[in-house]
Amino acid sequence: MQESLLAGKGPGRHRAEPAAASRSSAPYGSGPIPHPGRLSGSGEQADAAILISSAGRRVALMACFRRAMAQLGVRARLVAIDASLTAPAAQFADGFYCVPRCDDAAFPQALAEICRRERPLTIVPTIDTELLTYAERAPELARLGVRLACSAPETVAICADKRLSHVWLRRHGFPVPRQGTLDEVCQDLHSWLFPVIVKPVFGSASVGVRRVHRPAELLALRGQGLDVVVQEIARGSEYTVHTYVDRQRRCLAAVPCKRLEVRGGEVSKGLTVRHEGLMELASQVSSQLPGAYGPLNVQIFLSEDGDLRVIEINPRFGGGYPLADRAGMASPRWLLEEALGRRPLGCEDWIDDLAMLRYDESVYLPGSALREQALEAAS
Repeated sequence: MQESLLAGKGPGRHRAEPAAASRSSAPYGSGPIPHPGRLSGSGEQADAAILISSAGRRVALMACFRRAMAQLGVRARLVAIDASLTAPAAQFADGFYCVPRCDDAAFPQALAEICRRERPLTIVPTIDTELLTYAERAPELARLGVRLACSAPETVAICADKRLSHVWLRRHGFPVPRQGTLDEVCQDLHSWLFPVIVKPVFGSASVGVRRVHRPAELLALRGQGLDVVVQEIARGSEYTVHTYVDRQRRCLAAVPCKRLEVRGGEVSKGLTVRHEGLMELASQVSSQLPGAYGPLNVQIFLSEDGDLRVIEINPRFGGGYPLADRAGMASPRWLLEEALGRRPLGCEDWIDDLAMLRYDESVYLPGSALREQALEAAS
């Protein structure tokens, strides 16, 4: 038996279950970290589980799922899984599994073992790099009775590749900023207005995004073997429009959130804005994507003269989704309703002009617990 990350001498600390993966797959051998009393005050047994993948720091998203469970009267364990033993969200879950990274060969077996143990209603992927891994395993998970809160592989592929997403958006008549490959732009510099934006073809959270002010700078990048696209700079303010597409391909809601301040690629201050143009555009993009399902978010620029430009689509919960949820959107509830075989109702009456101001919070626990777990993982 292994000691859990929270194991100690205080009240409510328990020894973890045996590892879901074998000892040969360490450091992925930590079983669930139990958090008694989170399900209810009466100690009732959960009927199933909800798995939040790559839970990381997503404590606010987990709180959204707890509210949805309470509204529906669903008794389920909220279980966090993550590749890091020290994921803060683990401290707010009913259970936690440390798993291999999604690109590790040991990940599928570890996930299957967790599903057999927890009997999850649904699994919620949260980061771009794991979406395709989950989407491709949807049939396998379905055989285990698990509903995946994720779009189809085709959708994930379109959204992940900025070249494919640009082509798809243009083909379907959606407004986008001008875009080209590095070679295309360098061969036609006179027709481009600088500065321009250079982005990795595959990337998220603004990592690797740069503003290039002069043609000479762009030419200097050409010989570096970068897999990038070049975009004109979209005018106006950037909005994240949170959407949800159900199994009947209905877009149940589209809630625009103005990005007032961004930190590390994720919104830290935001404001809900009821703008019909943003709502209609994001709704059409989301519902027309082939194989789209569940939570999505569409990044759109809105200029002062009303011009709209779609710059990105993400088939997952956006980092700023808790603002939309607090405003009245109910994506976690809709996911649970569909997992239970119910038909969810959409939401149009959400709170406009609601601001979110984020701040950091901390979790405190004995350092000895971390050291012991790290030593066991390395053994």
